[in-house]
Amino acid sequence: MIGEPVSVLIAAVIGYLLGSIPFGLLLSRMFGLGDVRNIGSGNIGATNVLRTGNKPAAAATLLLDGLKGTAAVLLGSYFGAEGALAAGYGAFAGHCFPVWLKFKGGKGVATYIGILGGIAWIYALAFMGIWLVVAIVTRYSSLSALVATGMTPVTIWGYGGSVGAIIMSAILAAVCWWNHRANISRLRSGEESKIGQEA
Repeated sequence: MIGEPVSVLIAAVIGYLLGSIPFGLLLSRMFGLGDVRNIGSGNIGATNVLRTGNKPAAAATLLLDGLKGTAAVLLGSYFGAEGALAAGYGAFAGHCFPVWLKFKGGKGVATYIGILGGIAWIYALAFMGIWLVVAIVTRYSSLSALVATGMTPVTIWGYGGSVGAIIMSAILAAVCWWNHRANISRLRSGEESKIGQEA
């Protein structure tokens, strides 16, 4: 039997490797859009891919960035609840700080949703519901992500989720907010671009 610390470490490494797959960069090149890091915000996430004007590429990026988080949690669950959480942490870290791209990755929102989906789909659905409402009202993708990530720990608590899931969602939310610090500054100054606008 593999000891628990070792199994948790294995789960985290598996999660990191999955999370570090830069789908936004790979798909933008596959669609002939060039290096997505050279446009808009320079981010490899779906929102920046959308700024190329290629909606299929952006949708595919969103889906795959989410699914890698889900896959990591499901694979990590082979090692138990702790393994699932460790894989979730690993996937998020891999997406935001991929070793292949000199630790400069995405902001983590889609992968965050995927991780929630791997733990319990109701959490992911609640996140997407909050995001959608804020996006419809404000048309700010960044603000939608900030509100949804900020509310998710409370949502998980409300659904009776585990302490580990609540803590993880709070930590990931804090990192998401840190990754959005430039967006927060632009939101405060009224200079943030809305959904569908160029950066």
